[in-house]
Amino acid sequence: MKVLVVHNRYRSEQPSGENNVVDQEVELLAAAGHDVSLFERRSDDIETMSLAGKATVPLRVPWNRAVRTEVATRLRARRPDVVHIHNTFPLLSPSVLAACADTGVPAVATLHNYTMICPPGTLYRNGRLCTECVGTTPFPALRHGCYRNSRLATAPMAVNVAVNRRRWWSGVKRFFCISGAQREILVRAGMPASRLMVKHNFVNDPGVRREGAGEHILFLGRLTAEKGVKLLMAAWEICGGELGVPLVLAGTGPMRDEVENWARHRDDVRYLGLRNKTECQGLIARAVAVAAPSTWLEAFGLVVVEAMAAGVPTVAPAHGAFTELVEDGVTGLLHRPGDAASLADGLRRVRSDSNRAMGVAARRRYERDFTPAVGLARLIEGYEAAIAEGSPGGSRS
Repeated sequence: MKVLVVHNRYRSEQPSGENNVVDQEVELLAAAGHDVSLFERRSDDIETMSLAGKATVPLRVPWNRAVRTEVATRLRARRPDVVHIHNTFPLLSPSVLAACADTGVPAVATLHNYTMICPPGTLYRNGRLCTECVGTTPFPALRHGCYRNSRLATAPMAVNVAVNRRRWWSGVKRFFCISGAQREILVRAGMPASRLMVKHNFVNDPGVRREGAGEHILFLGRLTAEKGVKLLMAAWEICGGELGVPLVLAGTGPMRDEVENWARHRDDVRYLGLRNKTECQGLIARAVAVAAPSTWLEAFGLVVVEAMAAGVPTVAPAHGAFTELVEDGVTGLLHRPGDAASLADGLRRVRSDSNRAMGVAARRRYERDFTPAVGLARLIEGYEAAIAEGSPGGSRS
């Protein structure tokens, strides 16, 4: 099968799980013998633009005519069977859909977040869940300045959702939702259920698994409030050093200074900063458990599956995708979302005699549902369904 993958890469200064997923899928398809090519833009390139170029970026978020022409030219030259769209913000735009329509090539798209119904894609505002834009216009997000706490920065994203929503819904033959929880929210918001299929992200076998009981509780990810870092810190204070193992935090983000300062004053907390892939795999394999206490509705939860692959249980909130990833008491433990005391209780309980059995069950779940072979089968299933339905309809200029 011949596939063109379209993706706007996120800034390299902030490690992106989405970039990693795209790279792994491209490698997976190529290794299986498919002809895969990439059409990319990089957000890093904005820094090298002239002042005039930077000023026009927001205007091109809803529609980039030059990209439409460039993608259409590529499609006519290569004639792929299908186009797989990932992120189009901010340098590509939904004009890639028009290029697919212009050339009669069917498109599929992976929904890594909630940008179809929420301009910043998070369903999260001011430290709590927010669904004001779900099933209606995106203009509450503009009123609140949901993206970067700025109405000006939110404006192009809100316009993008308002102007292009129907184009996405009619122009994409298959949407890959990365969890059933995400799909349910999108269907409730009015997206066409028949075009939404669940394709969990896969994880390559790390080649290393936990041996013994583990030596720390691990948080691995971006240091932000929505990832539950403040909640985890509060829960750890409640535990009061009684767990007998340290808390290790690896990653970076807006809360780095706060976390670093907090860790500096505690003997049972270690902050490691950013670590490479191999180091992260080693940290997971040496963990008693991985803590994933997100306060927002995660569309997936890649770190949970990475823990499963290493035979390590997870402590996570009972909302969003976690309720389908973590089987409470079997592959990990679920706590009440946003509740520090409940999280603290989960951290205590995960140290129990059942920890090893949960780790074994987690590995079995990984082998059943989240291996590259499973991911490849779902990818091809979606591609074949899109191709069978034929080329997309016409587009407006």
